[in-house]
Amino acid sequence: MLVDSPPEQRAETAPAPPNRRAIRALGLLVSLAILLLVALASIAIGAKELPLGQVWHGLFHDTGTYGDVVVDARLSRTVLGLLAGAALGLSGAVLQALTRNPLADPGLLGINAGASAAVVTAITYFGVSTLNGYVWFAFLGAAAVGALVWFLGGSRGATPVRLALAGTAISAALYGYLQAVMITDDAALNKLRFWTVGSLASASDSTILQVLPFLAAGTLLALGLARPLNAVAMGDDTARALGANLGRTRALAMLAATVLCGAATAACGPIAFVGLMVPHVVRSFTGPDLRWILPYATVLSPVLLLGADVIGRIVARPAELQVGIVTAIIGGPVFILLVRRRRTAQL
Repeated sequence: MLVDSPPEQRAETAPAPPNRRAIRALGLLVSLAILLLVALASIAIGAKELPLGQVWHGLFHDTGTYGDVVVDARLSRTVLGLLAGAALGLSGAVLQALTRNPLADPGLLGINAGASAAVVTAITYFGVSTLNGYVWFAFLGAAAVGALVWFLGGSRGATPVRLALAGTAISAALYGYLQAVMITDDAALNKLRFWTVGSLASASDSTILQVLPFLAAGTLLALGLARPLNAVAMGDDTARALGANLGRTRALAMLAATVLCGAATAACGPIAFVGLMVPHVVRSFTGPDLRWILPYATVLSPVLLLGADVIGRIVARPAELQVGIVTAIIGGPVFILLVRRRRTAQL
């Protein structure tokens, strides 16, 4: 005989009232409108000031002038920011559900560390010197570490605690390796000093095309896992009672998070806090239902990433701050507030 779920767990999976669903849908449309405005700001605003007329001309009449070239570069940068932001937010939401830890982010499972270590290895030992070369090594490193964490965490018998412990241990080891190589190899240090803090400045059409298939596949897989992850997030016993296949769901969730975060990290470098902050904030007004959390995180995470990129271009003119630095400056205090709030709630 199945044990009845507690009232609060039944409430999490119960269909939302029609008016609440309408409010959520309206909120998603508003979020899309905000994303459009931020994307336009990303194209119009940069370290180099351009009149709006020249920006408009560069978007629709590419004649090869300086302004047109700048706008083309900003357009590629904006597209990459949209894709990478969505990937980081979506992977963060998936990992928070998988580990049942609302303060988890893609770095928890060592994916960022794997990508970074692979890029250092490529530069130091294989002579790779272009971003197009970094992308493939970074993605392979992220995928390899994701698979290793899954294996060490118990494979089909993996638990959230085992996965988190395995990811933390591997991250520590890989970051030690990364620092050792960079200290002893000046070439690696010079080439990686911008990549390792996370930046959209090197965006190009070729980079976008290389990571786009992985991002598309990871996004579709993650969105398709919303219902089974709802069950997993409620605990193993409840998930089994609801008929969820825990091993398969966790394996597919790990795969989706690794593909998404690995591709984003490969293209932009490791960018912290996006996958942590946005899903956590989204959950505060959508509730725990991943059928709403995942779409909201997909839309609002690029808002944060592109907004931080625009801020980085403005505050340091005529130079710029890398977006990874800006998200860290914003994310650090937010993370502290989130932790304090959770502690207060538990007292």
